[in-house]
Amino acid sequence: MAHDHSQGIRREADRRLLLGALALICLATLWAPPAGRTSWALEVGPGLIEVAILIGTYRRRPLSHLVYVTVFVHVLILIYGGYYTYALTPLGNWAKEAWGLARNHYDRVGHVALGAFPVLLAREILIYTSLLRRGRWLFFLVTATCLAISALYELIEWWTALLVGEAADAFLGTQGDQWDTQWDMFLALVGATAALVLLARVHDRQITRLEERPHV
Repeated sequence: MAHDHSQGIRREADRRLLLGALALICLATLWAPPAGRTSWALEVGPGLIEVAILIGTYRRRPLSHLVYVTVFVHVLILIYGGYYTYALTPLGNWAKEAWGLARNHYDRVGHVALGAFPVLLAREILIYTSLLRRGRWLFFLVTATCLAISALYELIEWWTALLVGEAADAFLGTQGDQWDTQWDMFLALVGATAALVLLARVHDRQITRLEERPHV
């Protein structure tokens, strides 16, 4: 019991550290981003909102360690893309030149991440707030939720382009691909499905441990 308690304390400290580090990184990249602050705000804003909600609800409803780790990685991907714009990230340009690709594919990575990483957060929220049992229906509804979020993001891109005009070009990042929207949603679906298949059992074990021990 003492070991479990001390491990719980360490994990809580790790969660706080992850959330605090994300907030600091977000603010640090706000200083003179090459993409401009408008593009930065459009790309990184959702990550900031996500972190703010997790910080605000932390004491009342701490989540599994795996959720905080995946949120941390996801927001880092958002920050990197928002800092340079997804179409101009150095990592994507390097891959484009090294492998002779037709475009910078970092935005594809971002949309896989949009499915793969928030899916565990959505899954845990549904487990805590609904009567769904862990199984096929939970899998289906969580996957559908992530696909809906991806579709909503595409709508937001469209509305932003209508409101902002040319300033939204970096945010859209279609790079001349007429099927960019469809690719984005498909890759989010692939990411969500893969994450559930690979991580659902690990996630369940962490939720069980979290429920069995008192909050520290």
